[in-house]
Amino acid sequence: MKGRRVVFRSRGVVDVEEFDVSKPNAGQLLIKTVCSLISPGTETAFLMALPNTPKRFPQYPGYSNVGVVEEVGEKAEGFKPGELVVSSAPHSSYVLAQSSSVLKVPEGLSAEEASFFNLASIALQGVRKGFIELGNSVVVVGQGLIGQLAVQLARLSGGFPVIAVDLVDWRLEVSAKHGADHVVNPSKVDAVEEVRRLTDGKGADVVIEATGNPEAIPMALDMAGRLGRVVILGSPRGVSTVNFYMPVHRRGLVIIGAHTNVRPSHESLPHYWTDIDDKRLVLKLMADGRLRVRDYISLKLPVENAPDAYRLLMEHKERVLGVLLCY
Repeated sequence: MKGRRVVFRSRGVVDVEEFDVSKPNAGQLLIKTVCSLISPGTETAFLMALPNTPKRFPQYPGYSNVGVVEEVGEKAEGFKPGELVVSSAPHSSYVLAQSSSVLKVPEGLSAEEASFFNLASIALQGVRKGFIELGNSVVVVGQGLIGQLAVQLARLSGGFPVIAVDLVDWRLEVSAKHGADHVVNPSKVDAVEEVRRLTDGKGADVVIEATGNPEAIPMALDMAGRLGRVVILGSPRGVSTVNFYMPVHRRGLVIIGAHTNVRPSHESLPHYWTDIDDKRLVLKLMADGRLRVRDYISLKLPVENAPDAYRLLMEHKERVLGVLLCY
């Protein structure tokens, strides 16, 4: 049996190739993909070989796959053919996944919405590391998919007010519809002063930097108040220049790295949950209607049009959030 998968041939070159589909080994599931969600920031950065990416090709991108169990390998207990599941598998019409890392989609949740499970989980672990308490003021810098999800999750965690910051008004309009108490466009106002005004002159208790732009980090530090916490959730694609004396040292800021790979491996701890536990939770939140993602879907394209999908994400990112590949 033949499958189709997305491949980055070289820098900036996206293709779709055929491959032979293998049978599942012990502990594995063979999954027929329904749809997969592109991770806009990470995947386009890897495609263009930006700083702090592997810069090796070919690459097989994707980690937000939703599909139907086709075949169950030996010792892959708890699953049966026909069940809708999610896995961190790539953009491919058929995938093999270890059953221990696969989760069933809750009843009533569509495949399209379920595809946000991984990005929502990444955003959640960043929000957790901010140690948000009820009534903490929270700023989320960057309103791409990760930032949008962080706004909702910060609000669910008790953040108030939650302030969304982005250079694109359309993104801010989406943020306001999904829980942001205030929105700030740094191209129109002094964003640092506006955040201070919205936080009674104190600055934010928690700032979550979700742009991945190293030039945004100094602004994020300036938005934090005394003894504030600044979470670096977006992966910086370059070097930031910061004078640590005034924005960090004098105000006693805590800077927290929130790459998803620093999660605990086996047991969830306060503010540090395992990958699988966070994924299970966000699926439940989406199924319950507490985490709303449908409005984030900008485009649905057949996998054969994957080159167009990445081109649109890079050339028209100001009007595109979530792009689904369909199989």
